[in-house]
Amino acid sequence: ISRDGGDNNNFRGAMKPTPHLARCPYVQQVIAGIGEVFGRSRFMRLAAGCEVVEHVDYHYHWQHHVRIHVPVVTNPAVDFHCGDAVVNMQAGECWIFDSWRRHRVVNGGSETRTHLVLDTAGSSRFWETVRRAQAAEAAGTPLAPHVVSWEPQARPEILTERYNLPPVMAPGEVDHLTEDLIAELRAVPANDPARLAVTEQLMRDFCHDWRALWYRHGIHPAGWAHYANLVARTSRSMPDADPPLLLATLSEAKAVFSARVLSVALSRDVYEDYAGRSPARAEPAIPSASAAAETPASTAATRGEARCPCGSGLRYRHCHGAERPAR
Repeated sequence: ISRDGGDNNNFRGAMKPTPHLARCPYVQQVIAGIGEVFGRSRFMRLAAGCEVVEHVDYHYHWQHHVRIHVPVVTNPAVDFHCGDAVVNMQAGECWIFDSWRRHRVVNGGSETRTHLVLDTAGSSRFWETVRRAQAAEAAGTPLAPHVVSWEPQARPEILTERYNLPPVMAPGEVDHLTEDLIAELRAVPANDPARLAVTEQLMRDFCHDWRALWYRHGIHPAGWAHYANLVARTSRSMPDADPPLLLATLSEAKAVFSARVLSVALSRDVYEDYAGRSPARAEPAIPSASAAAETPASTAATRGEARCPCGSGLRYRHCHGAERPAR
């Protein structure tokens, strides 16, 4: 599942099943059996003896989405680290994890690991299932697995996202994202109070000015240049603190505010979806499947200086594109 059903790496915009999914009828039944609305979803592989380096997924997509992992090909030496926990996900199981914690994956085995990964915000039914599963695990009585049996004649409907990002973010969401970040920064005792106060004021000034522009222009193109100028001005004004202001995950405040708010507050490219049109788009290629990175299973291009799409804030070649043997 990808933007417009193409071979691209985009998180945002109208998501559609790809021709690749059309050739996988049982995978269609597995996805439909979960019964949620899905965003970008794909097979991802990790070569033998390699790892996904430690990182935090902190950009806007992960504010509302969770990633479902279904191991397809794995081995006992594949370890998923998240916070202080380490698990070996068994083939056919269904897992989620807290992507706001620092996490990494190590494939210490001799064969390539392949997972089906599905991004969703999750309905109330989904999160009720999560709560029941957590309670059952805590009680030592895990829920009985639900097996999705192959039905040769079944052609299920798969629900996909269309409106996962507004062309111009509403002021209420800008306020929420910003205040949530400020609360996280205040919770770190090592952050310098004076530098934190300056950063807080800049963030709140952005919120006030964004609301003023919104009340005049809403989502309409006449206001886009004004929104873009405000984003650029705020980005230039954010100080490079030394030492940097950090969240509990050791992520830098400036990078997180940029990824979570500034970079998505104005998203002109999705306006056509809201207007009911579907113009052709030139999409960037997916990063190549490096032998040492967790990458889509069918890729052809390489990514050099671009930021890693995982949201870590690192250059791709220093993050999921790093050729790094497992420790």
